[in-house]
Amino acid sequence: MADSALIEKAKKIFENFLIKQGNRKTPERFSVIDELYLLPEDEHIDVEGLFLKMRNKGYTISRATIYNTLDLLVESGLAVKHQFKDKVALYEQALTYKHHDHHVCNQCRKIREFSDPRINEIKEAMGREFQSGITSHSLVLYGDCKIENCENLSGQPSF
Repeated sequence: MADSALIEKAKKIFENFLIKQGNRKTPERFSVIDELYLLPEDEHIDVEGLFLKMRNKGYTISRATIYNTLDLLVESGLAVKHQFKDKVALYEQALTYKHHDHHVCNQCRKIREFSDPRINEIKEAMGREFQSGITSHSLVLYGDCKIENCENLSGQPSF
């Protein structure tokens, strides 16, 4: 969960981005920043989840506005979009983003973030082998839940 100073910083960056792009600065767009940045840092949310969260808080906002705003936030570097397997796109805030990889459970759908320095070593080795400056990577591991009585399994269909 971001503090108010971080949210204000994100809003200022977004405002400058919108001005440069010639887009309108609407209260609805900035409310999406509020809600996205209030999530815990390791939480991912889809458009429907964000829509319901905002509606439950009394916002009057359409799904289309949320979709469009999230696209702009990704473009401005304030959000990261993930597409896990056949799941809908999930988003997370990016201002304090530290690169990480993901593990997704096939049964309970829980997404866990992890970082391992060995992955960077592999990335550097592949860069040398391919004579390429590797600029980014994405790694998602999918696995079957082996946690006995997993609290996330109740009523969740598998992928």
